[in-house]
Amino acid sequence: MEFEALPERRKNQLMAFNRLLTIMDELREQCPWDKKQTIDSLRHLTIEETYELSDAIVEGDMLEIQKEIGDIMLHMVFYSKIASETNTFDIADVLNGLCEKLIFRHPHIYGDVKAETEEQVKQNWEALKMKEGNKSVLAGVPKSLPALVKAMRIQEKARGAGFDWEEKEQVWEKVEEEMQEFKAEFNVVEKSAIDTEKAEAEFGDLLFSLVNYARFVNINVESALERTNKKFIKRFQHIESRAKEQGKTLQDMTLAEMDVYWEEAKRL
Repeated sequence: MEFEALPERRKNQLMAFNRLLTIMDELREQCPWDKKQTIDSLRHLTIEETYELSDAIVEGDMLEIQKEIGDIMLHMVFYSKIASETNTFDIADVLNGLCEKLIFRHPHIYGDVKAETEEQVKQNWEALKMKEGNKSVLAGVPKSLPALVKAMRIQEKARGAGFDWEEKEQVWEKVEEEMQEFKAEFNVVEKSAIDTEKAEAEFGDLLFSLVNYARFVNINVESALERTNKKFIKRFQHIESRAKEQGKTLQDMTLAEMDVYWEEAKRL
């Protein structure tokens, strides 16, 4: 479709993207910092920006989400610009490759395959990935993912291949079974020495089963834990603030005194 025939909103989107590409070209040519960057040097910054986007999503701050998406978009354009300088690929190759992949993996939209449920779509997706050359359904799970997120993705991938529990009650029974096995290795009542290696292994099994149950009841474990982290931080900082008002440090306070302010923070 010719540019002039496009809807106004799409024209604005394309013009904005073109503006970004032009600015990237100029920065790469003229800015000492941008000229120095490599794909390797940007990697840790991209990871940081991704976590900042994640924080904004957890906070539900739409303006911050918009800003962080922009930062990540800049990085994607930056990588493509660097690669284009050695004729490896450019942003058009990236976007066209993505489009082709999306079309190939959605035969229920662009072909004659039927998939009427989300579950069928996921199963088709994993089957198509295997046809693309993946040796394992789990091969697409990045090795460097944080363990909690990785557990969730592993389970989702296995489910896409049809390997999963049938009912959530079965999963909860597994949670209780793993809890008992963990308790057997780490009994809080007995004073005997703990086999740390075995206890750690059983704790890992317990966490994995809890992640599995959370998935069955549509809880995102990473978001859930991060919300709890943020809640703890706010309540703890309230204790620090109240202690400061009393001219004390936390070290000067008893646990009972701190607990009063903790309960106050919960009420707030």
